[in-house]
Amino acid sequence: MSAQAETGVSQALLVEPVAPLNALDADALPPQAARTIPEDALIILPVRNMVMFPGTIVPLTISRTRSQAALQEALRLDQPIGVLLQNKPDVSEPGPNDVHQVGSSAAVLRYLAGPDGTHQAIVRGLRRFRVTEFLEGYPFAVARVQYIDEPEAVDPDIEGRGRALKQSALETLQLLPHAPPEMAAGLLGIDDPAQLADVIGSLLDSSPQEKQSLLETIDLKARLDKLLEVLARRIQVLKVTRDVTQRTQESIGDLNRKHLLREQIRTIQKELGEGDDTTAEIDELEKAITEAHMPAEVDKVARKELKRLARMSDASGESSTVRSYLEWLVELPWTREPEPAIDIAEARRILDEDHFGLEKVKKRILEYLAVRKLNPAGRSPILCFVGPPGVGKTSLGQSIAKATGRKFVRVSLGGVHDEAEIRGHRRTYVGALPGNIIQNLRKVGTASSVMMLDEIDKLGAGGFHGDPASALLEVLDPEQNATFRDTYLALPFDLSRVMFLCTANVLDTIPGPLRDRMEIIHLAGYTAQEKLQIARRFLGARQLVATGLDAERCQISDAALMAITLDYTREAGVRNLERAIGSVFRNAAVRIAEGQVQALSIEATDLAAILGPIKFDADVAMGSDLPGVATGLAWTPVGGDILFIEASRSPGTGRLILTGQLGDVMKESAQAALSLIKARAATLGIATKTLEKSDIHIHVPAGATPKDGPSAGVAMFVALTSLLTGRPVRSDVAMTGEISLRGLVLPIGGVKEKVLAALRAGITTVMLPARNERDLEDIPADARTQLTFVWLKQVEDALAVAVPVHPGGGAN
Repeated sequence: MSAQAETGVSQALLVEPVAPLNALDADALPPQAARTIPEDALIILPVRNMVMFPGTIVPLTISRTRSQAALQEALRLDQPIGVLLQNKPDVSEPGPNDVHQVGSSAAVLRYLAGPDGTHQAIVRGLRRFRVTEFLEGYPFAVARVQYIDEPEAVDPDIEGRGRALKQSALETLQLLPHAPPEMAAGLLGIDDPAQLADVIGSLLDSSPQEKQSLLETIDLKARLDKLLEVLARRIQVLKVTRDVTQRTQESIGDLNRKHLLREQIRTIQKELGEGDDTTAEIDELEKAITEAHMPAEVDKVARKELKRLARMSDASGESSTVRSYLEWLVELPWTREPEPAIDIAEARRILDEDHFGLEKVKKRILEYLAVRKLNPAGRSPILCFVGPPGVGKTSLGQSIAKATGRKFVRVSLGGVHDEAEIRGHRRTYVGALPGNIIQNLRKVGTASSVMMLDEIDKLGAGGFHGDPASALLEVLDPEQNATFRDTYLALPFDLSRVMFLCTANVLDTIPGPLRDRMEIIHLAGYTAQEKLQIARRFLGARQLVATGLDAERCQISDAALMAITLDYTREAGVRNLERAIGSVFRNAAVRIAEGQVQALSIEATDLAAILGPIKFDADVAMGSDLPGVATGLAWTPVGGDILFIEASRSPGTGRLILTGQLGDVMKESAQAALSLIKARAATLGIATKTLEKSDIHIHVPAGATPKDGPSAGVAMFVALTSLLTGRPVRSDVAMTGEISLRGLVLPIGGVKEKVLAALRAGITTVMLPARNERDLEDIPADARTQLTFVWLKQVEDALAVAVPVHPGGGAN
């Protein structure tokens, strides 16, 4: 039974009502049939989706012209009509083959014609009939019929079934939550089993075809059995619904009424086999799992979680967690795609097009790509580009991605201090997500990509959040990353298809085990000539586009670019150079936009008005002619730099005073330099009393900057010798090297950076340890031609060049 049936019982038991005032008068209706209708014939009314049972009252809406004429004629003749169900509901003008052959005759109780042209009627079912023949020649359907009467005698079997049917119907009404009491009273008033079966059959929420089958069941006993079976099934469904509702209420607890209604709707839909949004979502996830082609282990876990999700309530907090987990699984690139083809010649062209210089770096990258091409399944090393800011480390990674036809993704590691940023969080935490590695693979959509781990030297120190550097060990180990396990996924993911690249400014802060897993490629700073070419080929064109100019309206000479490089910037990279060029072009854009000029050519003489006074003097190294000042060379994370070592003497007791925020190693270098001078005082022409009665003060300017390292030993020795002998150090000479108490000059690192710093500062002669002569090939050719190199084995070699001996020189 359905909710509609709750009002149907009372209608079925109504006595014939009095026609309303707007009902049509039968005598006023015009005659419709030209022929007389035989006594054994009925006017037929085809209906859609409705079955007429004897003893029931049903409202009808009549829209077809033939059906309106049929009802009007039946009303005029005061004859019943025959109601037949169409077996083809989509036929607008049904014929004899479009309707069922068994129906019910019905008396027209009311017939109303509304002002909007609609016709409505209320009819009451009378008797079953079977069509024997359709008659022609009428403006509506007419058929000869044979009435089917119910048996008058009721045997005990039928009576028992009738009582069982009534009891089942009453039980069904009790299970319906909003059944009106009049319905039960109406059923209790029906004693005839045949009438009871017809009334209950009309009230069932079955399909028209099922009701038609019930109407065509002539045998009363079989009809009662069918109804008993249908009601038994309905009672079982209603009981299950009631039990599930009770359990749902207990499980929901204090949730509001909206959640309760949602659960009830879902339970009812599930029992009736109907789908809902959740079912559609489950189907979509299942389809996505199939299409993701996951490994067997991952597929098994995904389908297990999908089953859990299907059993969960939408109101459950865990359902959103499981749903998010499944969405992550299906969107990750599990499928092993073929390696993109690598064209070495094209890769060389792209590297040369995007980067000027860096020949050694390009050579190593081409070797790396050649190995990947010949052995795609091999374990390639992880490349780490180390160099000062602005030398093109990140752009090299982008060029590699372009050369290999892979997608590029960058992961910034600067300041990352939580291991979960690499491995992900556990799913038990609110808002848990996979680590940055998995997140970026999902974003890029393929595992055959180039992933650059930027600023790996700036990882945060390990603490109670874990050590991110240790988490990277598995990621960057080619032997392990094929089974990388993200904590959120808790499943192995193959990272061996990812081409990992790293960048760093310094190596000192990278833990040893992590550094051991990478192949280090050093990128030093650029020479002035290299910067000029980079500015001409790349930076200038980029800034022209950024400022809305073009080469026809604004040009800048090579002399201006070189002046910007030497006088307004001093760096290893080219970032400040590009900013300065951008400032020049913006000034030109203002003048052109104001209409002052149509086109502009910028020369070196124009820079002072645009960029201001010169910021760096080319002769900054041309220091004082006073004794005790030497020019040293230092390595910094942003490239090389020059370092002045100043020494002074004052009356005292032989103390050594060190200032300039020097580190322990640098202090020890100063002690070693002073001890070496004391040991060779006679050879150097220094009086012993001078050392005993003087305090020596060594200062390194830029006191706010910490300084450390052993490479200032030679410069300190030369500065002290100059001070104590009274001979000034050549201002065009810079030096670097560690010294020993035996007077040996030991090798140092960062040769290229230091040499380029000397060149930028206007130095003409550079003194380096002899054992660093092997590093000369790393220095650009144009820098080698502009500088004179002196290779030092002993400290005396440095004095011979930097502190030339003049007759009569010495100190008392």
